[in-house]
Amino acid sequence: MFRHQGKSRTLKHNLQIATVLSFVAGMVNVTGFLAFHQLTTNVTGHFALFIHDVAGAEVWKGTVYFLYIFSFLLGSFLSGLLIEKYRNNRRLNVFVIPTMTECLVLVAVVVLGYGTGPEYADMLVCLLLFAMGLQNSYVTKISNAVVRTTHLTGLFTDLGIDISHLFFPRSYPQRKRLKDNIRLRLFIIAFFFAGGLAGGFFYSALGMKLHTLLLCVLILMTSLFYDNFRYTWIRARRHYKQKGVVHRR
Repeated sequence: MFRHQGKSRTLKHNLQIATVLSFVAGMVNVTGFLAFHQLTTNVTGHFALFIHDVAGAEVWKGTVYFLYIFSFLLGSFLSGLLIEKYRNNRRLNVFVIPTMTECLVLVAVVVLGYGTGPEYADMLVCLLLFAMGLQNSYVTKISNAVVRTTHLTGLFTDLGIDISHLFFPRSYPQRKRLKDNIRLRLFIIAFFFAGGLAGGFFYSALGMKLHTLLLCVLILMTSLFYDNFRYTWIRARRHYKQKGVVHRR
């Protein structure tokens, strides 16, 4: 699900990565909100608050919201930069690098969160937004802008448009593709909500607090390991079959 791109990428690959990353995004969003009382997977609300403070001549107060926005942008930029830099290295899965970086940032938030006071909360929020910028960028790259997992506004908009197209079969005859898009968007929304519920449960009910983010790291690492193991196994099986065909000849 991390390796396939372009024509080789199927709905199944997009559903797999959407399930994993939207679940993680939901967990990060709720964990960040419960810990720091800030949304950490999108910047729409932060932009509105920044404009509000600037309009009220409180530019310095609004600087923190600008830093939130910039952190998300910086994460997206770094992810794209790393992917493009190592794209020509065929022996390397380029999407491992930004995913591992996201994992390291989440671990850093856990470590720093228990070693610093509330005065550093804004810095930790910036780190979470940076991590979500990384994730949103590389999943957009992988899926060719089909999958986005860190915010729901655009998803609900696209879902509403796709559903409306179902009522006009003559204008939109590609019914299978349309239904596949609806299915994908429903998966992302459902698992984002599921991740949020899981994050709230682990954070509050089980008292894991910021350690909830370590579960996100575990999910990401497990997904990478599974994807790499499956890719290696499929290649080995193909090689074995090709070798068998040569010996038969």
